[in-house]
Amino acid sequence: MIELSTREREMLNRWQRGFPFVSRPFARVAEETGMPEEEVIAMVARLQQAGVICRVGAVVRPNTAGASTLAAVSAPPERLEEVAHIISNQPEVTHNYEREHELNLWFVVTAADRAGVDAALMRIRTETGLDVLDLPMVRAFHIDLAFALTDNSSTGSGAADAAGRPGKKHGAASLSPFDRELLAAIEDGLPVVREPYAEVARWLDVGEEVVISRLSALQEAGIITRFGFVVHHRELGYCANAMVVWDFNDAILEKAARRIAAAEYVTLCYQRPRCPPRWHYNLFCMIHGTSRETVRRQIGELAERIGTELGLDEVPHAVLFSRRRFKQCGARFSAGLKKGAA
Repeated sequence: MIELSTREREMLNRWQRGFPFVSRPFARVAEETGMPEEEVIAMVARLQQAGVICRVGAVVRPNTAGASTLAAVSAPPERLEEVAHIISNQPEVTHNYEREHELNLWFVVTAADRAGVDAALMRIRTETGLDVLDLPMVRAFHIDLAFALTDNSSTGSGAADAAGRPGKKHGAASLSPFDRELLAAIEDGLPVVREPYAEVARWLDVGEEVVISRLSALQEAGIITRFGFVVHHRELGYCANAMVVWDFNDAILEKAARRIAAAEYVTLCYQRPRCPPRWHYNLFCMIHGTSRETVRRQIGELAERIGTELGLDEVPHAVLFSRRRFKQCGARFSAGLKKGAA
């Protein structure tokens, strides 16, 4: 865990979402933070270098700007690091974690289209010699991954809507070729300079106002679910990372999912397919905490509440705590453009 100053914690807490779509966004942050603009820029750059901030930019809703899947393999213990290296080495892999389960490596694959995802999975099968469990998302109920860093406060402005909690509706939207180029340009985050949108605009040979207006429109359409500081949770003390999987009857899955997604400590909630005989769970949620004891208590309370509300004697579920993070980065949109997939 990296120690942060009070100002650093307050700034990170406030701007994980709602980052300003204005010409000089760090000046706007500085106004609310009470520091000079240059000091804010230096602080953000320092936190990026320290690994606290992954990037300043967009979190894109899965399967809106490409295709993605959650996958898993069962790596023999003596081959775990070798297999993890092979998986992490694939450019389409954005996250790769060891988890406490027979299926011990879980990873996310993102590509321009489903064919690109399938190609990456095939390479992993071939290079590791292992069977790959492929669990594409069926429906997202809540996707956020913003982390509270101060007591009794929410992260960012418009937190309730931006978090995508149940009840938030977005109309259908499609991406233009320029939108795809724009997301590719900022896949590693905005440049940490006084006028970052103008810098991105120069890369794309358009006006700054075009970049700002399109990013704002993509967020309004729900394609960008959150725009701001994307942090590495382990560096902030959130080291008890549990993927909780549930086996609900399809008839009550949506009711259950909406109740789970509404819990303030749930950061992700989505439906994925069962793949018997290896996998019997159809609803996933993520809970990040500072201790296993807290996370286990939250899971127990959640299971009891869901069971009571839905009239279930028992809610079948399993808890997969993470052991190691082998890779974590944002979705890569530029690879598809280079292949002409956009």
